[in-house]
Amino acid sequence: MTSPNDLSSFWMPFTANRAFKENPKFFASADGIYYRTPEGREVMDGTSGLWCCNVGHNNPRIVAAIQAQAARLDYAPPFQLAHEAAFELSARLAAMAPEGFSQVFYGNSGSEAVDTALKIALGYHRVRGEGSRTRLIGRERGYHGVGFGGTSVGGIVGNRRMFGHLLAGVDHIRHTYQPELGRFIDGMPAQGAELADDLQRLVNLHDASTIAAVIVEPIACSTGVLVPPVGYLERLREITSRYGILLIFDEVITAFGRVGAPFAAERFGVTPDIITFAKGVTNGSVPMGGALVRSDIYEAIVSATPKGGIEFAHGYTYSAHPLACAAALATLDVYEEDGLFDRVRALEPYWAAKLHSLKGCPHVADLRNFGLIGAIELESRDGAPGARGTDFFQRCFERDLLVRNTGDIIALSPPFIVEPAQIDHIMDVASQVLGEMA
Repeated sequence: MTSPNDLSSFWMPFTANRAFKENPKFFASADGIYYRTPEGREVMDGTSGLWCCNVGHNNPRIVAAIQAQAARLDYAPPFQLAHEAAFELSARLAAMAPEGFSQVFYGNSGSEAVDTALKIALGYHRVRGEGSRTRLIGRERGYHGVGFGGTSVGGIVGNRRMFGHLLAGVDHIRHTYQPELGRFIDGMPAQGAELADDLQRLVNLHDASTIAAVIVEPIACSTGVLVPPVGYLERLREITSRYGILLIFDEVITAFGRVGAPFAAERFGVTPDIITFAKGVTNGSVPMGGALVRSDIYEAIVSATPKGGIEFAHGYTYSAHPLACAAALATLDVYEEDGLFDRVRALEPYWAAKLHSLKGCPHVADLRNFGLIGAIELESRDGAPGARGTDFFQRCFERDLLVRNTGDIIALSPPFIVEPAQIDHIMDVASQVLGEMA
């Protein structure tokens, strides 16, 4: 019998495995805005788990919904069969989405949601007689999960380096971060909309007739919180519409209130053709992801196959899993009943002010924010990129605060139930750690 303390067999994702197993960090339980370690320490969750536990941990309404569903219907096959909660959830999600969206296709993660969206885009053009549109366009520094499709259109070098050529026919536009034009910006940069014209360059290079879709995160969060410049998303939308290219918003992080609206598409006033989601849809309690799709895209694909035939040869064993649907329905209830999207908008100015109070602290190169998202970019140590960020993460954890570092960028994204005093504590700890690191 193996020991529960045997750390040898679990190959941990996105983790320095050898370093972790020399100095492991465990959580044993969670409640509200706090995790608890096996020793009983309370660690404030400054990252909503991994951008997903938006209403905090152990919410009794979500827990009760999952328990009740598990006792009633633990699993139902999604191929040629269904259960009612899947249709109820889909109707609610479509009602939350921008006008014109009517369909939801489910997976189990953001990665699966992205691969689904890319396949929908390819299928849509093919059934319309434009099968030459096979090229997919991502963005430098973009993160779209870890499937072959998402890794291909993603633009984080470290995530791509080990895996060869990935998908053929993929290209990337430039990212939107221009520190030479301004740092320490509260919200959207005033300059940089013209960066969207990089898509026009690729249209000129490849010809629009070869391009199926462009996928971007409205805010590029995983790479370090890159907020779009004013007018940038509008210009992307204009170019894609002009040439018949589908625009996909990857809202795995930004959907469900993180920017104070159901979707960033609504907050920014730009409507794409497909929206991917995951994380906050179930508050991280049960894996679920999906793609929201415009009605005309669905109708084009479905009508191309004779009635009785499978119109779209894609799906997952756990698509619209009963437990995930129950968790999502309960999570949407909590968002609505507790007014949490409005709460994010109300907290946003206070959050921004406290984050920018760190300006002038040692090693702080930039601060960025939008909604209830923040980034502290640290100056890299000579010859050791990422070391200062890792040190910052470790020192915060020792002070019972969980943050997330991507290299030397620290991401902050607390649950929506965070109180102003808790925001103060997050920034106080960050300030103390920066002072020590000096």
